[in-house]
Amino acid sequence: MTAQALLRRATGLSVSKAVAERAVGQRMEQTGFSDSEAYLQALTPAEMTQLIELVVVPESWLFRDPQAFYVTVELVQERWARGRATRILSIPCAGGEEPYSMAMALRDGGVPKQAFSIDAYDLSPGCIERAQAGVYGRNAFRAQDVAFRERYFTHVADDAYRIIDSLREQVTFRQGNLLQFDTATYSRHYDVIFCRNLLIYFDKPTTRAAIHNLSALLADDGMLLAGYAEVPSFCQNGFATLQFRQAFALKKETAAPASPAQVAPLPAARPLRSVPPAPRRTAAAAPAAATAPRTRPVSVPSSPPAPAAQAAQADLLAEARLLADRGQLREAGEKCHAHLARVPEAAEAYFMLGIINELAGKMDLADDYWRRCIYLQPDHYEALCHLSLLAERNGNHTAAATLKARAARIYQRRQASN
Repeated sequence: MTAQALLRRATGLSVSKAVAERAVGQRMEQTGFSDSEAYLQALTPAEMTQLIELVVVPESWLFRDPQAFYVTVELVQERWARGRATRILSIPCAGGEEPYSMAMALRDGGVPKQAFSIDAYDLSPGCIERAQAGVYGRNAFRAQDVAFRERYFTHVADDAYRIIDSLREQVTFRQGNLLQFDTATYSRHYDVIFCRNLLIYFDKPTTRAAIHNLSALLADDGMLLAGYAEVPSFCQNGFATLQFRQAFALKKETAAPASPAQVAPLPAARPLRSVPPAPRRTAAAAPAAATAPRTRPVSVPSSPPAPAAQAAQADLLAEARLLADRGQLREAGEKCHAHLARVPEAAEAYFMLGIINELAGKMDLADDYWRRCIYLQPDHYEALCHLSLLAERNGNHTAAATLKARAARIYQRRQASN
């Protein structure tokens, strides 16, 4: 079995071949192996853990997307007023930034500690170790208002701060994998689940499996907080949105099966995998969201194509998606370019080319194609989501926030129209 397949089986992540081979190469250097096949055959559970550490992406910060925390505070306050404590789950929790942010928000909201409990899980033992230590550097304090640092942290060295013990005691950290979670023991156990920016690293079948587990863990009247790019996937798999601005909150759809228009306010997600980026690199900041593409496409023909031609064009993109799912990226790209030769202003083809280049690890090209896509179709939700994530990974948080706000407005408009 290849390293790529082994990592996917162990984590569920759609790791690219390049990322998997790079991680294996690093571990071979550290363990003294000279042959990759011999290394993989000798792989122990402990060594697999070390390998996984090289491909997970534990990037987060305190009070990231803060509206989700404020909405949760209101829910906990309302339930406590009725004498009901709230059980909260953060999965994956990275280095603890999310569950600690929740604990701070609840403390700021005057919620007594007996009114809630917080469990936090992450696939990475290293992340859990850092979370339990509760020590954070400058990058963790990216919120516009960092007054909470004075209230809840002590300065320990240079730019390092440790969260106070009374808040650390409010969170229980454990190593664990959502796809292997004991959903029978914890059936409907949690009133609030934070699962943000995990599904973007899964293919469609793994996404369905993850959402199935989350649904099993969430109480029937509970609330789930997702990443903004993940809302469509949840809506296509048994969840419905809640009307909280920019919180990206959902509930389980427990009523009779609804029509597609009610369940999925956005177009169906494409069956294309996205992969975790390579270890963080210093990159040029992504340009602002409104930047036009470097070359302007040719004008659309004045007369629409005949039905047979339209069907042929749709077939090209369908073939491209199928080829990309199979890992035949060059062939998939050729289909997209063939489509563009017929329809030069096809935004969807540019979106597909962005996905294909992301899968190939060519992030600069992916960025360029997605920008061409939103130039042609400014309300292309998925392209805006991918561009925002890319800008965030590259450290351009201003551009990421702009793109995220655009995507949120589009999502709200589409939801209101359904």
